[in-house]
Amino acid sequence: MIQSTCQDREHRPEDSIFTRRQFLNRLGMGFGGLSLTSLVGMGLLSPPDARADKFSPFAPKAPHFPAKAKRVIHIFAAGAPSHIDTWDPKPGMARYNEQPMPEDKNGTVFASPFKFNRMGQCGTPVSEVFPLVGQHVDDLAVIRSMYTDIPDHAAASLMMNTGSIRLPKPSVGSWVTYGLGSENQNLPAFIALSPGGVSAQDLRSAFLPGAYQGTSVNTQNTTIEKLIENIKNKYTSLPEQRQQLDLLHQLNEVHSQNLRKDAQLEARLQAYELAYQMQMEATDAFDISKESQETRALYGDNTQAGRQMLIARRLLEKGVRFVQVWHGGWDHHSNLRDAMTRTAADIDKPLAALLTDLKRKDMLKDTLVIWGGEFGRSPTADGNMAGGNPGRTHNNKAFSMWLAGGGIKGGITHGATDEFGGKAIEDKVHIHDLHATILRVLGFDHEKLTYRYNGRDFRLTDVYGNVVKGILA
Repeated sequence: MIQSTCQDREHRPEDSIFTRRQFLNRLGMGFGGLSLTSLVGMGLLSPPDARADKFSPFAPKAPHFPAKAKRVIHIFAAGAPSHIDTWDPKPGMARYNEQPMPEDKNGTVFASPFKFNRMGQCGTPVSEVFPLVGQHVDDLAVIRSMYTDIPDHAAASLMMNTGSIRLPKPSVGSWVTYGLGSENQNLPAFIALSPGGVSAQDLRSAFLPGAYQGTSVNTQNTTIEKLIENIKNKYTSLPEQRQQLDLLHQLNEVHSQNLRKDAQLEARLQAYELAYQMQMEATDAFDISKESQETRALYGDNTQAGRQMLIARRLLEKGVRFVQVWHGGWDHHSNLRDAMTRTAADIDKPLAALLTDLKRKDMLKDTLVIWGGEFGRSPTADGNMAGGNPGRTHNNKAFSMWLAGGGIKGGITHGATDEFGGKAIEDKVHIHDLHATILRVLGFDHEKLTYRYNGRDFRLTDVYGNVVKGILA
């Protein structure tokens, strides 16, 4: 069982060893004039016998049992795409179109305006809005019976990302990096890509050590210097930075002898360490100009979604453990036909390119790919039905997601909704079940990946969750 505990210790003023705060107080303003190299040279502080790996919380760790997937990419379709118009066809709705819902149910039936085509050798029906992703359907396991707790965007996003809508809990990416560590000590283990950045609450580490917090990257920017602000230190050389960080770590060790380790302080020091390491590798990871013209054209690097997907693949290739790509614009309360066509077209080519690229690089077999939003949409019209311009309102009782890659059985559908797509009725899959399944293909028993906090063991799935065995290879 992977666990951690903290025991409070009181400060003992009689101790003769200075804490870091005492050290800085004694030296006062004069500290700024001291050379760190002089401190080492004069013997006031001995040189460290280890470098970044001594302080890194991301050293690779073994899971509970052999894993099928080593890394995860989650394409989060923020805004909640309509399952009825993408992955869960309901042809029977056509005969009720623009009529009141049967059996005294509220609303007016809104049949999908899109055609579904059977694709791949498996023959899974795919909406015409995904002509390119549909070509990969033999690699996908489509879950048609997802459901969640509340049909509110903020709450449902929290549930999807942390498994909770009440207490602050660690995100999925934080749990994964806590359990597995990282294959690259020079980049964050958990990175989220989004135009405008991602809310910290969806990436938080909560009671896990702060180092496992997700790193948000604003992909509205196209240059490396803007994507990762202050990636280079213009005023201090790398050797000098290394000495400064080593001194900080040594002072922290002295400080911890008198006080228990401060989680926020530890996280800040680890962030400094990671920032130092990133100077040499992050600029390369985010530089898509190093890809061939053929590859850039495959993704459509002239679009924001294309650049995001290509950066994501480069991060996965460099050993980042958990990458999340946010793709918004799916909140279609009106004008669904035109709006969904545009939104789906924006991601169809980049997403298909990602699957193609991972496959040709022999990475799909051990990369878990996830696509989906926070909830689904209603079978009834929302907006101007009479004007022929309706959309769909929120629905937490049914939606679709798909998974592909490491540990997932391709070319299948799992579960079912009722005849109108309003409610999951067969092989229902809650968010806790999805999280348990994600951990399973990564080699974890979700009931045993725990962290002790405030006297109890916490886990991603709380006290719930069943692995969706029907989609496992």
